[in-house]
Amino acid sequence: MTAPYAQLPAERPRPWAELPPPPRPRAARMSPADVARVGGWGLRSRPMRVFLSALGIAIGIAAMIGVMGISTSSTNDLNKQLAALGTNLLTVTPGTTATGGTAHLPKESVQMIAARPDVKSASGIGSMEAKVYKNDRIPSVQSGGLTVSAAKNDLLGAVGGKIVDGRWLNAASARYPAVVLGAQAAAQLGVHRAGADVQVWLGEHWFTVVGIMASNELVPDMDTSALVGWPVAERLLDFNGYPTTIYTRAKDDAVENVQSVLGATANPENPNEANVSRPSDALAAKHATDKALSGLLVGLGGVALLVGGVGVANTMVISVLERRSEIGLRRSLGATRGQIRTQFFAEALLLSALGGVGGVLLGIGVTVGYAAYQGWSAVVPVWAMAGGVGATLVIGGLAGFYPAVRAARLPPTEALATN
Repeated sequence: MTAPYAQLPAERPRPWAELPPPPRPRAARMSPADVARVGGWGLRSRPMRVFLSALGIAIGIAAMIGVMGISTSSTNDLNKQLAALGTNLLTVTPGTTATGGTAHLPKESVQMIAARPDVKSASGIGSMEAKVYKNDRIPSVQSGGLTVSAAKNDLLGAVGGKIVDGRWLNAASARYPAVVLGAQAAAQLGVHRAGADVQVWLGEHWFTVVGIMASNELVPDMDTSALVGWPVAERLLDFNGYPTTIYTRAKDDAVENVQSVLGATANPENPNEANVSRPSDALAAKHATDKALSGLLVGLGGVALLVGGVGVANTMVISVLERRSEIGLRRSLGATRGQIRTQFFAEALLLSALGGVGGVLLGIGVTVGYAAYQGWSAVVPVWAMAGGVGATLVIGGLAGFYPAVRAARLPPTEALATN
């Protein structure tokens, strides 16, 4: 009896030609952590060169972040000022006559404007030729740029002014030699407080300083003015009684309508001889000028950023030239062109990111310091910070692309033969 396995056919050996081809070796894949580690090692090997290249980018980003932050902080402070002072303040001043002479607003113009139903309040001042001095020994030719004006008793509320010491004119003090000084006028005259014993020489008469005003951003002319009562100005200072500036507070929803008819209301007979303006527009125009300057500075920051990008490209190109033997060794050990390209591209991005983050921090510091010096609230837009870092990565990527491609194209034998 034969064994069962003896009946099985003998297995014929397969020729080598019929064997499946051996699997091709695959290059190990680099994880993002490996890419960052390899790129970081390349930067740590040249710390001073990396620092200088990153500094060039940081300066450009800091310039742009600082300009954006300061401009935004200034805008925020301006909005707070306008919200506190109000944008519904309108002014009326006399223009010129048809013959080119100086026009006069009617003496009743303040009352006519105040009678309108869409006007909250109206008050005025009247300029005169009188001068104000610290004492009666100063020559009259030295006016110091200060002006003297008669003021209505309700002027303070109309212009949104504040008294820092003493009090404002009232029905009693407006009839006697009493004066309220603007902030700059008080400082220039050496007056630091109000009181019955504090006097200034005004229009050849001694006037008692009863109040000192705070600086007024909306009506800066008040800062250099000495304001006296309307009755005493007519009696002692040869004031003619014509208002030279009328301050009008319109209702918030009727500012445009009031502005369009304010000239005719103040001077019905000759409305073309009255000039109407909005002080808040002047502040807005000043801010627009500041924004134009900010745009110029942002452009300069962009130029600095491009210079920093050139520095990154220069650093990476030199790095490729200096590390040819390293590139050849890695290629000989199995590194692919894509891995070499990824390594140098990662180095360029890390270098740019260092400069970008450093520039953002420096720009924030500049903004906070300047805002604190000006007494503002520091505001740095988030989009500016994110845009700054994003811009550095884009520029770094563009700057490092060519050196990365060049490193990947180096043949291993040629790179190893360099040293």
